[in-house]
Amino acid sequence: MITDKQIADLIFPDVNSDISVLEARYPNRNLPNGAEVTRFAPSPTGFLHTGSLFTSLICHKVAKQTGGVFYVRLEDTDTKREIEGSGLQLLEQLKLFNIVPDEGYLGDHELGNYGPYVQSQRADIYKIVIKHLLENGRAYPCFCSQAELDDIRSKQEKAKIIPGYYGPFAKCRYLTNEERKERIERGDPFVIRFKSNGNHIRKIKVHDLVHGDFEIAQNDMDIVIYKSDGLPTYHFAHVCDDHFMRTTTVIRGEEWIASLPIHIELFEALGWKAPNYAHLPVIMKIGENGNKRKLSKRHDSEAAVSYFFENGYPGEALIMYLMTIANSNFEEWIFAHKFEHMEEFEFSFSKMSLEGALFDMGKLNFFAREILAKKTKEEMLDMALDYSKKYDEKLYDLVSSNPEYFKQIINIEREKENPRKDYEKLGGLYDLISFFYKDLYDNYVKENGLTYNEKFDLETIKLVLKALRDNLDIALDEQGWFSNMKAIGEELGFTGDRKAYKANPEAYKGTIGDVAEILRITLTTKRNSPNLYYVMQVLGKEECDRRINLVLAK
Repeated sequence: MITDKQIADLIFPDVNSDISVLEARYPNRNLPNGAEVTRFAPSPTGFLHTGSLFTSLICHKVAKQTGGVFYVRLEDTDTKREIEGSGLQLLEQLKLFNIVPDEGYLGDHELGNYGPYVQSQRADIYKIVIKHLLENGRAYPCFCSQAELDDIRSKQEKAKIIPGYYGPFAKCRYLTNEERKERIERGDPFVIRFKSNGNHIRKIKVHDLVHGDFEIAQNDMDIVIYKSDGLPTYHFAHVCDDHFMRTTTVIRGEEWIASLPIHIELFEALGWKAPNYAHLPVIMKIGENGNKRKLSKRHDSEAAVSYFFENGYPGEALIMYLMTIANSNFEEWIFAHKFEHMEEFEFSFSKMSLEGALFDMGKLNFFAREILAKKTKEEMLDMALDYSKKYDEKLYDLVSSNPEYFKQIINIEREKENPRKDYEKLGGLYDLISFFYKDLYDNYVKENGLTYNEKFDLETIKLVLKALRDNLDIALDEQGWFSNMKAIGEELGFTGDRKAYKANPEAYKGTIGDVAEILRITLTTKRNSPNLYYVMQVLGKEECDRRINLVLAK
């Protein structure tokens, strides 16, 4: 009679080690009580998803605040979907958000004693564990062809029962070892399946750090754990890796809850203690039909973290925004701490919402304005050059042509207790500041003209501009400048009393606000711009007069 061990030796004749060797190679970590070991385990199959950034943020935060370890493991067993270089790109993007692993896969090298940290390089580990399962009757070779699997599924669908390879449908589960030996020696292709002892009619109790205690159906699927190409499947590989890398808490999206019974049974079959699990709510968006749906790589540009880089959002802003999704008390905390020292915030799983949060661009823009307003002019210069060199050639040429002038522009009302918040991203900055540059201003006016409030005719506009050109003193301080402009306006029949104008508009040509708007549009081409007084300081008296004279010459 052929034993399970003989089948295991037949499949893995070169595997002579056992699990005890691996336990010695990867001992328990020497960490303080309460320290958490977390991991970010991306697949190198494309860009960094915003949801993955959210997950890695929480993983990093939990490890850091407990004095633990955050590591990166590259899960590259799905060779058909792998995109060359994407693993390194993911790491580089994480670094831009100050999410830096303590150990693991670091692109061109690895750091740490629990590697390799790339799954395709851990084949010897998986083979040892799979051989152990074969020897103990908890795994078996499956020779079913794709046609046979399709036939099984077709019959299940017709009978309207749960599809899958389980129970009486698990054909190869019931082969004798003699039959297995004969087919292996004949060279029949096979995969290795886990032999489940579960029954989906029964429930298991689980505890989740986010969702609390709940029940879920047992696993009874004989899942594939080792593919015909010699690589393990995700379900099996990550269980081995989390055990031998001594992960204490697995943090991942809630779409993995359905797979939890599989993972728990694998840990039990191997006699290992399962880590804690925290399944995070997914980030949602309102779809075209008005219903909530998961943020989609295919349909939503903001699903890719690269979208925020390309549009010039500060990384801190996106991280702050994602933390408001993570913990309900974060927003109040960061307001009280004036948008600084986010690393001191104490994250808690208990304060996570169970419902998927809607991605809110408005709130992200708010945080972005707050972050950029706190940057110095030197920091803004460096950020603008770095961004524009990669994404906006016109802006790069503009800024690099005269960095000191750019610092003057960007520094308007920046060095004060409550700085202005004129900018929320570096994308589009060219259009916002181009009016400061003589040639760009002239080109715009030539192509588009200036659009004033329709209630003022050209004669009135010229009257206002001429008076301002001849009498407005930009050498005064801001308060004196405004009083000067107000006096000029009142002399022309405009009022500084909004209530009086509202009560009797026929008595006045307009308000002092109208006077300021006429001047603003003339100098900036826009109804909204940075503080007009400081705009004039940057432009200088000569350029301001030149722009006014262009209108007076009409």
